[in-house]
Amino acid sequence: MTTLPDLDYVYKQQSQQNQELNLSADDYSLLTDLYQLTMAACYTGEGIEQRRASFELSVRRLPEGFGYLIAMGLTQALEYLAKIRFSSAQIAALQATGIFTHAGDRFWSLLAEGKFTGDVWAVPEGTAVFANQPLLRVEAPLWQAQLVETYLLNTINYQTLIATKAARLRDVAGESATLLEFGTRRAFSPQASLWAARAALAGGLDSTSNVLAALQLGQQPSGTMAHALVMALSAIEGTEEQAFSAFHRYFPGAPLLIDTYDTVAAAQRLSEKVNSGEMQLTGVRLDSGDLVTLSKQVRSLLPDVPIFASGDLDEWEIARLKAAGAEIDGYGLGTRLVTGSPVNGVYKLVDIDGIPVMKESSGKVTYPGRKQIFRSFTGGKVKADRLGLLGESLLDEEPLLQLVVQEGQRVQPLESLATIRQRTAASVASLPQQTRLLDHPVAVEVEISEALRVLTEETKKRRRTSGLP
Repeated sequence: MTTLPDLDYVYKQQSQQNQELNLSADDYSLLTDLYQLTMAACYTGEGIEQRRASFELSVRRLPEGFGYLIAMGLTQALEYLAKIRFSSAQIAALQATGIFTHAGDRFWSLLAEGKFTGDVWAVPEGTAVFANQPLLRVEAPLWQAQLVETYLLNTINYQTLIATKAARLRDVAGESATLLEFGTRRAFSPQASLWAARAALAGGLDSTSNVLAALQLGQQPSGTMAHALVMALSAIEGTEEQAFSAFHRYFPGAPLLIDTYDTVAAAQRLSEKVNSGEMQLTGVRLDSGDLVTLSKQVRSLLPDVPIFASGDLDEWEIARLKAAGAEIDGYGLGTRLVTGSPVNGVYKLVDIDGIPVMKESSGKVTYPGRKQIFRSFTGGKVKADRLGLLGESLLDEEPLLQLVVQEGQRVQPLESLATIRQRTAASVASLPQQTRLLDHPVAVEVEISEALRVLTEETKKRRRTSGLP
């Protein structure tokens, strides 16, 4: 006789093994890679956890086809640093893993009592930066500066990618074009969709379809309709025209998606209603087909109605559409905005207890010491960047890294999205035209200061004379 399993027990076991993964601000301390915690435990065991350490976050190389990056994500990074705490339940969970069996009591006390007490230097959000330039530097007790690496890279890498894509899209489309962020369904997670919406708006887009992101940011969400509404109402009420009329009963004049069936026929019927005064229409959207040909045909029928295009568009496709004479006033950007070539930012130790350090691995060399970016201009355009040491004198240059957190407390007010967006536009406008190209861009030259060059050689020499390989 076969014994049936206890289904209640089975369901309970499955539930425990498939816990729903949610994230709240209370979880930030554990949202890290294991080795951040194991290193912190080791530092504590060796008695060096409070030594002053400086880590810098930079990008070794720009993504392929990019001439610059737009720094973004600092706001969320600072929110994280202000909130990071370890609760007793989190500490108990770590202890229960058995991984930290040999960690001393001091390590657990450190987690229980700890909070971020260091300094942060960063380039303002919306600033154009290049490879091997620090977007951010954390100066804090070693265990703190180490622990925060994972989260800082997560938010700054992703938002910098989205902001850069948005800035490039705006640069190509022009200031008069309406650019809408439609990427929520393609973003890598619900959290990523919120960050993507924010970075896209800060990078130059006009609005987002993500309702939560828009409302949290004090913005008005934007959107039209999906083909499903047109198909459902057409099937039930009889025609596409009746579907449009039904939608306008609740959202008068709203843009309509007109390519569910026959785009030109739909535009023709709408033209008759608009010309007769029977309908007001603030826009039509094309989501498929030959956008160049269709947009021209729709423009001839609806000359005063804005035309929006969507459907896996990016900066290269917009450039192609414009070059071909497409009659398009705005674009919906989704998949290719919120995905794409990653920004591979890294977070590396540059100074420990006043001792400059550097990495010399092949292809992954870093510069030692606490650094500053010195930017010079000519005729309102970026002339060159000089990567030097923090204490160097200015040579008719603008230092980009600013002190934003001191002893764990913010020393600069929170910036509005509008301010960051304006800075992004100004940063892009200040770049040489060759740096803004989509094909074969040339990044601004980054010079290494004499003081940094000397320190680099001294650091290498000190390592070699110490007997290290």
